[in-house]
Amino acid sequence: MTPYQAYYKAKELGVKMPELEPTISKDAHWSYCYAKNVIKGKWEIGETTISQNVFYSYLYARDTIKGKFILGEPAISKDVYWSYHYAKDVIKDRFILAEQTIIKDTQYSYCYARYVIKGKLPDFMHNQMILSNDQFAKYYVEYIK
Repeated sequence: MTPYQAYYKAKELGVKMPELEPTISKDAHWSYCYAKNVIKGKWEIGETTISQNVFYSYLYARDTIKGKFILGEPAISKDVYWSYHYAKDVIKDRFILAEQTIIKDTQYSYCYARYVIKGKLPDFMHNQMILSNDQFAKYYVEYIK
């Protein structure tokens, strides 16, 4: 039985099925779906697999556990887009682990300052942003004035 088949069997019955969980937990997508649609909450057995995938780590945090997903943060922190959205939509605060990634993109750095921090970036980010001198750096300077 594949993770897909195991998930759909559990979903069809609408109940937690411990005997199928080892199979479901082998796939990040189906683990996320099982936690969200069948368990309707935190599912520790599938978290290791989910945490390996940036997209499903973000969705699991936002839609399923509705809060920080520490195990998934290393994967999330490597992607500027998902790091920004994780900070803005899930933790609603600085995502320090991802700031080295976020600063590599001036657009997301500007958005991070404006919509997450709601002010001046931390010094190392601020200085790098100013030095970049692109359009989003100009927006940033205007914003923090």
